[in-house]
Amino acid sequence: MHGEYKVPGGKLVVVDLEVSDGRISEFALAGDFFLEPDEALLDINRAVVGLPDTADVPTIAAAIRRELPVDAQLLGFTPEAVGTAVRRALVTASTWSDFEWQIVDDPAVSPHMNLALDEVLTERVGAGLRQPTLRIWEWDRSAVVIGSFQSYKNEVDPEGAARHGFDVVRRISGGGAMMMGAEQIITYSLYVPASLVAGLTFADSYAFLDDWVLQALHSIGIEASYQGLNDITSPAGKIGGAAQKRLANGGILHHATLSYDIDGQMMTEVLRIGREKLSDKGTTSAAKRVDPIRSQTGMERRAILDAFIEQFAAFTGASRGSITPDEYAAAEELVRTKFATDQWLYRVP
Repeated sequence: MHGEYKVPGGKLVVVDLEVSDGRISEFALAGDFFLEPDEALLDINRAVVGLPDTADVPTIAAAIRRELPVDAQLLGFTPEAVGTAVRRALVTASTWSDFEWQIVDDPAVSPHMNLALDEVLTERVGAGLRQPTLRIWEWDRSAVVIGSFQSYKNEVDPEGAARHGFDVVRRISGGGAMMMGAEQIITYSLYVPASLVAGLTFADSYAFLDDWVLQALHSIGIEASYQGLNDITSPAGKIGGAAQKRLANGGILHHATLSYDIDGQMMTEVLRIGREKLSDKGTTSAAKRVDPIRSQTGMERRAILDAFIEQFAAFTGASRGSITPDEYAAAEELVRTKFATDQWLYRVP
């Protein structure tokens, strides 16, 4: 059995193992990490052999720590990363290179259509009717996108949204509100099969699926990292956040919104950002919570999108594609029956 795990912001961990009578009987660790002393590699291998094939990541990591010498130095990986690679081997997880990827960078559609396309394309990837896909969002008007479980009245100031020309829509994933001003935001969606994140905890899958964009941000001069469950941040401040929705057929939607040139004052007038949420983030001003990409790079938004697409293509070997007419038709029907209805928008009043 073979398993791989790319540590977000770190190195690749590769394991090969055999199982006999419910226990790991042979084990070999490899990767592009750094480890001192050399003999510690054998200590790790020895620690894993004999563990039950049902061992979880904490159990595997604890066994490794018991065997490692006190002066061992692990750079670019951790015992937990080894445990994750083991679990991915045992559940036969896929790797990025196992798929033929597509990149979609189509013309702008309405906020409702963007949300409906997320559901349609996730469903189709889960059903095997579309290859795994990265889609860049473009939209023809500004919108506030609230999370699936958020209260409309608690999150949005309707008068402020109307005054600044923002539609209010609800997505299928959880998480917080996104204020998507025209030309102020970079948003993308990944539609992937469940096998790609097999063996990862729900929390770990966030950083795993966004590791490529951290590398893209590094390539344009931003020292980005993951913080908490779903925040993408830099030394200058928060850049954006991600959210997920997992469908019953195995399709996974993972999308992220990054701030390019956000108006912090406008945000406070459109969104009802409570004091508790701000204090949890360690600041008293919504305008200070988000540091746009433009202020850190000086680059045009299109140039940043091109850098993202180039990085993803290099990472996955993806080719360019488009939404098909029948996918657009299915999304238009979902807009009519779901996303544009008051029943959906006010499902949590």
